Parts: sequence; structure tokens; C-alpha cells
Amino acid sequence: MSPLRPSLLRPAVILTLALFVLAPVAHAKTTIKMASLVPDGSVWGKILKDMGAEWQEETDGEVSLRLYGGGVAGNEADVVRKMRIGQLHAAALSVSGLSTIDEGFEIFEIPMFFESYDELFHVLEKTRPALEKRLEAKGYVLLNWGQGGWIHIFSKQPVRSVDDLRGQKIFSVASNEAMLKLWRQNGFRPVSLAVTDMLTGLQTGMIEALPTTPLAALSLQWFRHTPYMQDLGLAPLVGATVITERAWKKLSPEDQKALKVAAQRTEKRLMAEIPDQDKRAVEQMKQRGMTVVEVTPEQEREWRKTAEQFIELKLESVSVKDLLELARTERDAFRASR
Repeated sequence: MSPLRPSLLRPAVILTLALFVLAPVAHAKTTIKMASLVPDGSVWGKILKDMGAEWQEETDGEVSLRLYGGGVAGNEADVVRKMRIGQLHAAALSVSGLSTIDEGFEIFEIPMFFESYDELFHVLEKTRPALEKRLEAKGYVLLNWGQGGWIHIFSKQPVRSVDDLRGQKIFSVASNEAMLKLWRQNGFRPVSLAVTDMLTGLQTGMIEALPTTPLAALSLQWFRHTPYMQDLGLAPLVGATVITERAWKKLSPEDQKALKVAAQRTEKRLMAEIPDQDKRAVEQMKQRGMTVVEVTPEQEREWRKTAEQFIELKLESVSVKDLLELARTERDAFRASR
């Protein structure tokens, strides 16, 4: 067969190039891989999945969410590490996980710093710009705040006084060295474990008490091994959804805006629904044999005095001192306005 003459080849090449230019360019769709400890069937898991559905709908299918719930991607320290190396793009984290990114989030772990959700929401709003900057400096974008309920002490034996708790082995998140140190400095016996090892720790007696929310205690069945819940709330369980800046910058400005709008709706939904779910969880656990332990006014004063000691110790930390002062100033101003 004789080779094609250049005069015959040229029109074919031109036609091919023309078809390539005129053909629509396939746009690469984006899947955001997000991890969380929240169980798949829980109220939190459902809300996160709903947010993912909104992302897909409002970006016309350009962005979808693949959620790894229930701790399948590891504990929160593991999740943060996987985000840093690009295996994951985003996470719904508690303050313990957020603190592994930046120490500023430790201010939300101080016992009895807040007395109501209204106080918390006010302080979150006022501290958000500073915390967003701290996250951005570490390569993350804050999408929305999360809400886990109000933390109480769940225990194998009743805990009324501070000394009662000092006599029991209390759970502390393995990756949170700052909180572990605070517990020890105040004379408690913290046991460092991953949240995913909580049930095993309770079953084996490695831990005898844990600070958690009623909704978490019910959802994860921890209350069956800690049948006593102290009625004095310690702190709200704050969380947030974050995405790596690397993944965020790959999205178009239009898609970024759509994701943030949906995330803000998710935030409002969490703030509205979780407190009510928390109360319902207490009633359900009481019906299943859990006992709510009441503390006397004198014992409550003792708890608050101990909580103040936590604050003073935390103020010694230069990295969070300014943030803690800002949070306390805004909290006190809010109380005064009421």
C-alpha cells in the first residue's frame, strides 16, 4: 500500500483538530472524602449526609461527599494526619480533634466555662474570626460549627463530689495531651484512650468514668457500662467541619460558595436539633435503668471552684491566653447584658 500523500493527509488532520476544539470539554467532578467519629445511623450522621446531598444538588453534581463515619478512618488524630497527607479532604471533628490542628480550640474544653447554649453561641460568633485565621495558617478552612450536646459525667459508681471523681479512672482522649495534663494537675486519674477504644475500656474496667453527652452515651451504648449520670453539666461538646485548603482551592468560586451556604444551614440545624435530642436521650436512658445523680449546692460550688483552677492553669499557656481572655470577656459581657 502506498503512503498517503501530504496533500491528502492535511485535510484529515485539520478536520480532526476542528472536531476536538468544537467538542465539549469533560469537566472533572470532585468527590470530597470526609471522615468523622459519628455513627452512621445517628442524628449527626444523618445531618452530615443531608449536607452532602445539598452539596451535590447545589453544585449541579459537580461536588459530591463521600462520608466515612463511625471511626472507620481511625480516631481524630488519625483523621487529621490523613488530611495532611491528602488521603482525606475534610472532617467533622470534636474540639479534641480540632486541638490537634491548633491549640486555640482547647478553650472550649474547660469545664463549666459556659452555663448555657446562648452563651456558647455568642462566644463562638465572637471568636470565629480569630479561630478561622488560626486554621487558615495551618492549611484548613472552617465550613461550620458542630454541636454534640452537653457533657456530663457518666460513671460506674455515683459521682457527686469532686473527690468522688478523683477516685475513679476517667477517660481522656489519647491525642489530647493538654487536657490530659490539666486533669493530672488537678489531682484526677485520667486514662488516655482513643474514642474508638472506649467500649473496650469500659468493659475491661480500664476506665470507670467518662465525660460525654447523653446523646453520645445512648447512641454508642456507653451508658450500659456507666449507669450513673451526674446532673451537673460540665461543658458543651463543640465541634466543627473543616476542609483542607488544598482541596478547597481546587473548587470553583461558585462551588465554594454553594458548599459554605449548605454548611451554614447544617450548622443552624445542629444548633437547633441537638439540644432537644440530648434531653430525649436522658429520658430514654432513665427508662432503661440509668440513674441521674444530683449534687448539692455545696458540692456544686466545689465543682465550680475546681473549674476555675482549670481556667487559671490554661491561662498559663501563651498559645491560647489571648483567645481565652477574649472568650471570657465576651462570655461575661453576654451575662451582664442578660
